[in-house]
Formats: sequence, C-alpha cells, structure tokens
Amino acid sequence: MTDPRPSEGDPSEAPPAGVGGRASIDVQLEAHLPALRAFLRAIAGPKVRQSDDIDDLAQSVCREVLEHADRFQHPGPDAFRRWVFREAHRKVLSRRRDSLAIKRGGEAIDPGTRAGALEELIAQYRSFTTPSQGMALAEEVARVESALDRLPEDQRQVVVLAHLAQWSRRDIAEELGKSEGAVRMLLHRGLAALAVCMSAPPD
Repeated sequence: MTDPRPSEGDPSEAPPAGVGGRASIDVQLEAHLPALRAFLRAIAGPKVRQSDDIDDLAQSVCREVLEHADRFQHPGPDAFRRWVFREAHRKVLSRRRDSLAIKRGGEAIDPGTRAGALEELIAQYRSFTTPSQGMALAEEVARVESALDRLPEDQRQVVVLAHLAQWSRRDIAEELGKSEGAVRMLLHRGLAALAVCMSAPPD
C-alpha cells in the first residue's frame, strides 16, 4: 500500500496542480470537509467535544495538509483521502490524551452554530445508522454520538474509519496494527453494538 503520509523527498518533485498539486488539494479538502467534521466528532469522545470546537480542529487538519502539500506524493484521490483522515485521526487522539491530562469545563460545543451543520452531520452518520422517526436533528445527532461514545474504543475506531473515513479493511488493519480478519470482526460487532446502544436515550 502506498504510504499516504507526506514524503520527505525533494519538494521540487511534487506533482503539478490538477494532478495532485496545491490547487487540486484545496478543492479536494473542501470536498472532504463534511466527512472530516463528522469523523472528528464521532471519534473525539465527549470530553474533546466539550473542550474543542470541531470546526477549528477540522481547519487545523486542513492547514497541516496544505503546509505539507509540496512534499506529498499521492497517486490518486484514495491515497489523498487516507492521508487527510490519518492526520485527523492522529490529531483527535492527541487531543483526547490532552483532555485526560488537563481538567476542562464548560458547556458542550453546539454543532448547530454553523448553518447547515446538523444536516451535514446527520447525512454523514446515516452511512452507518438509520434515521429516527419524528426526532429533531439535534436529538438525532446526540443519539448517534452518545451511542458511539458507549462503544469499546477499538470498535468505535473501526466503525468510524470504515464508514466516515471510507478506508478499506486493509488500511484500517495497517493503521491499528491488527489483521484484516480482526478488523472485519470488530466492524461487525461494532455495528451490532451501535444498534443496541442507539435504542437507549442519549446521555
């Protein structure tokens, strides 16, 4: 598998705009933003969602990608997507470690402060959930995220990487240091557990 992380090679060897250069990266990042925001919220856990603005985290990921754009050699959109979501995965796990080390307070960040944010989130979450009848968008977002928070860590990571980052089972296995068979089992169990958790009211 081609490593989607930035290459440390000669920046002069970067692909031209339109093939994978800076101009193309701007367009691709914009297209990935809805899934990226949902991914960050889904995998962050409640403490990070309370202490961090997810839109700011998403923009931070995009800035880091752009800062390394001249060193990145990606052969196509799938490799680019892996790179972006790998950076997001690492960033949010780091923020989670920080949230455990530092006591934080305050109210939870409202995902609906940006126009269309709730609709955007639900559109992404429905890649692995079914809509609730008669439930307001904010309630449905809370229901999905509460259910994700209740999953074991390894199951949640696999579900989110498979359905929001849209990684292959092989890529997930490599990222998490597991076999593809183990990833498939975790995904099956995670989706089953998610369905059970979603039948309970949000925290």
